[in-house]
Amino acid sequence: MAAALTRGAVLSEAVTQAVGAASAYVAAGGAAAWRPGSASRPEPAVIGLSAALAAARAARLRGGTVVATGGCFDLLHVGHLSTLRAARQLGDCLIVCLNSDRSVRALKGPTRPVVPQSDRARLVAALDCVDAVVTFDELTPERVLDQLRPDVWVKGGDYFLDGPDGEPALPEAELVQRWGGQTVVVPYLSGRSTTRLIAAARPDPASIEGSSS
Repeated sequence: MAAALTRGAVLSEAVTQAVGAASAYVAAGGAAAWRPGSASRPEPAVIGLSAALAAARAARLRGGTVVATGGCFDLLHVGHLSTLRAARQLGDCLIVCLNSDRSVRALKGPTRPVVPQSDRARLVAALDCVDAVVTFDELTPERVLDQLRPDVWVKGGDYFLDGPDGEPALPEAELVQRWGGQTVVVPYLSGRSTTRLIAAARPDPASIEGSSS
């Protein structure tokens, strides 16, 4: 239960996970079934660098392809879902590199994010197309990518792989090439964005002035 709480689970979720782990332990024979080197292995966490590395390692042991993508995922919407599902179809394991709150503020301004990173991580991790989520503080996830070394790095939206001089326009693309990976740009569902959602949720100043007059 303590491990689940550390991963950001609420108390009810932590208790449920703890009961499940304890039940599995008892079903396997409990202490009577213990042997040196056979410590029980709870379900791996889906949030954090260690969880992401474990997910990538497990996929490679199965001969699978590791895919990674990144973003802020503030106010999760159907455009995000479309990109994540498209990315997952390119391989056997999808790891999402999530901009931290500090990173989002540096990119989007002091009023963002709307949803804190712990909640954003849990929401993205809950999607069936996502295997792990890892948060990073920098403007780009290059440091995390260098640790994960995915086979495929996915970007969604209006990005170009090559700049006017023939060099990769995305810094991540050049990095991924170093270990033989490839970068893929998947179509982004037009008309969906967090910025539009925030603008739509804000009250119209004219309507406020009219109601108060």
